[in-house]
Amino acid sequence: MALRLLEITIPNSERLRLLELKNDESIVFWQENKIKTGSLFHVLIQAESTEKIMDELDKNFSYVKDFRVMLLSVEATIPRLENKEEKKEHVANEKENNKEREKTAFRMSREELYTEISDNIKFNRVFIAMVILSTIVAAIGLTRDNVAVVIGAMVIAPLLGPNVGLSFATALGDFEFGKSALKTNLSGFVIALILSMAIGYIWGVDLNNNEISTRTYVSFSDIILALAAGTAGVLALSSGVSTALIGVMVAVALLPPLVAVGLLLGSGNYLQAYGAFLLLATNLICVNFAGVMTFVFQGIRPRTWWEVEKAKRTSKYAMSLWAILIIALCVIIYFTQLK
Repeated sequence: MALRLLEITIPNSERLRLLELKNDESIVFWQENKIKTGSLFHVLIQAESTEKIMDELDKNFSYVKDFRVMLLSVEATIPRLENKEEKKEHVANEKENNKEREKTAFRMSREELYTEISDNIKFNRVFIAMVILSTIVAAIGLTRDNVAVVIGAMVIAPLLGPNVGLSFATALGDFEFGKSALKTNLSGFVIALILSMAIGYIWGVDLNNNEISTRTYVSFSDIILALAAGTAGVLALSSGVSTALIGVMVAVALLPPLVAVGLLLGSGNYLQAYGAFLLLATNLICVNFAGVMTFVFQGIRPRTWWEVEKAKRTSKYAMSLWAILIIALCVIIYFTQLK
């Protein structure tokens, strides 16, 4: 049973209202300590109920002075907890609640994901340095035909975070978060493209190079691969299995095809650059489509009902756009293979 620990600081005037939550069936352990400003509660809860309880706390106490909630991950607890089979009640509301629990049972809460992803969409010196360094690594690996070095650039994967952030913002209908992710994404693409074009102009490109040539064409299998890997990447991130992301990063890496585009443009190989661009577009579109679809399927949504409606519209429009682009890619690939 996955657990989370809530540390809740609340003034005495609101203490009794908070105690009403004590009877929630998802609460495993409840402890109260007196402090100068009021009370400090340590509440151990089932992970799948984190989002529901955090929303309830935000709704009732966010305006209260000196109120604060800290959410912590719990590795283990003693004595061990035994899974108790829940009583089945044939009530419509209970069935609805069970459906919501099933969606959140295998992922982190919205707040945890927000914090995790927001760290990866910040446009700062570290991000710029990571893009520059991974571009150099990818360019060396591609020009030397060294697959190990290219994989090293894939694992760094600075552009994957902003794209996942864009999908997350779309699922939430959070335009400000989306703008930040888009800004970071575009900036990273421009930096990597300009730098790789300069490297291609100076060093040139050997078109017989296997690492370059394999990125100058795209097939239908690349679309399937990108969709599957993009979905797996978001599932790995949302479930907190960060180590699984490494394999996904290698599968749908955005930087090597982008660097290949820059190297080929810089060296004057425009036809091959077009093929590499198609591969880049395939990975980019499929990662975003799979990301939005996965977040929506997992029940990622805002807290308030009016924001939920806005998020539904945003997700619908975004998935429609990405789906149209995927269809367009399929048409282009089909006619390209006929030549």
